[in-house]
Amino acid sequence: MDRARLRQHTVEVLTVLAVAACYYATARLGLLQQLVRGQVTPLWPPTGIAVAALLVFGVRIWSGIALGALGVNITIGPALLPVLIIAAGNTAAPVCSYLLLRRAGFRDELDRLRDALALVFLGALAGMLISATVGTGALVVSGALPAEEFWRTWSVWWTGDAMGVMVVTPFLLVVRNARLPYRISPARWAEAVALGVCTLGVTLLATDTSASLLFLVSPFLIWAAFRFERAGAASCALAVSTLAILAAGRMTGPFAHGLLTNMITLQAFNGTTALTALLLAAVVTERNRTYREIKRLCTQLSEKVTRQDL
Repeated sequence: MDRARLRQHTVEVLTVLAVAACYYATARLGLLQQLVRGQVTPLWPPTGIAVAALLVFGVRIWSGIALGALGVNITIGPALLPVLIIAAGNTAAPVCSYLLLRRAGFRDELDRLRDALALVFLGALAGMLISATVGTGALVVSGALPAEEFWRTWSVWWTGDAMGVMVVTPFLLVVRNARLPYRISPARWAEAVALGVCTLGVTLLATDTSASLLFLVSPFLIWAAFRFERAGAASCALAVSTLAILAAGRMTGPFAHGLLTNMITLQAFNGTTALTALLLAAVVTERNRTYREIKRLCTQLSEKVTRQDL
């Protein structure tokens, strides 16, 4: 019993450390595209990591999120007290998102429309209000940020955290539930490769030209959702959003404007991309599951009728 308990505690500690390490590593990547005061970005992947980790392992790994948030904010924060407050907000936000999602009956498989809606509106938009408000308020109170910059910083912080949940969390949940694709035909593999190449190519074109071509990405998101359901939609949404953020950081194509205009264009595009991919994939998955269930019941009914005739 002692060995089993020790093994369980060891696994829990390693899980907490792994979550902290992933949070810190993705935070450093996110900071490469910072827009405000070296620490506010248009996409904050750690929030997606945190919400996904809570959904998979439960609320007991909150300490890993806190440790990762504290580690990254110490390196960029203005002083110890604001750093502690910001880290607390960064921890409370995903925990709140997790509690809201579980309260709404969220399923990690993301195979229902209600799950996609809950992730967007409860997990992303509602839960991340906490981190944005606490973090921006701490910067203003500490004097690291002028009071007149509060709302601009708050909006970037909130949308960046929300985008992390909308883009990263679905991808991680899909990867966790993925199985090795046995018995996949060569034609199916070819279609998947074609989808990936076309999506990347069109996104690079749309984000590198001054013409308004961002809408060209939509057909490929629809293609991904209809043909590859959650896996295709989540992967394409993550790739498209990442390329758009990189283009905004370079201020090229449709993002060759001022900071405010770029942020509005970028977050409107990323939000539309994530929302379209999530909702459409959920609808298609739910429809396909219903079709398979009806087909199964019809087969059972047919077999019963055949046996009765005999």
